[in-house]
Amino acid sequence: MNNMLKIIFTLMIVCLSAVISAEALPTDIVYLQTRWAEIKYQLPEGQQEKAFSTLVSEAEKMRINHPQEASYLIWEGIIRSTYAGAKGGLGALDQVKQAKQLFEQAIALAPDAIAGSAYTSLGSLYYQVPGWPLGFGDDKKAKTMLLKGLSYNPEGIDANYFYGDFLLNQKQYQQALQVFEKALLAPPRGGRELADEGRKKEIEAGMLAARKHL
Repeated sequence: MNNMLKIIFTLMIVCLSAVISAEALPTDIVYLQTRWAEIKYQLPEGQQEKAFSTLVSEAEKMRINHPQEASYLIWEGIIRSTYAGAKGGLGALDQVKQAKQLFEQAIALAPDAIAGSAYTSLGSLYYQVPGWPLGFGDDKKAKTMLLKGLSYNPEGIDANYFYGDFLLNQKQYQQALQVFEKALLAPPRGGRELADEGRKKEIEAGMLAARKHL
């Protein structure tokens, strides 16, 4: 069972990024974004779990100091989700459940924060986390949340990538390819060059997988 969960969570790439430029966000949020991208796209996989664990602790402290600011809730959730992917096993379920609660709190507080990223983040969890009895996965809820995220950020690289990945997961290969193609056309994000580069590689991998079925 642990091996199955590890495989599932290794595939998770829930960590999302803002469409707005890094300069428009508080410096500590910019730090979280930058450090997340460094760990995710530059560190060897064997070093990521420990690094993300440290970053979770930092993000949690920031969120506690800013309880009414949705961006801190979102980024703690994003980091916890990615930490779950690096961690794997049953321990990862606790992290994604906490991330789910953080995204829900952010939506209740400010649904448009970081261009609706909480919706896309939550939608990503719903289609990648196992369903009952192990987890809370739900494809219908996933689609609802992902489309809501797209309504806030229709041209965004992350909103389109995750919806495309959901469609790929649903074996809707032609539709997935179209959405991936749109994701590649997303405008660059100031200060997020490393995240954009890493996301584009994931988009290209998704396009390749979709084309194999067409």
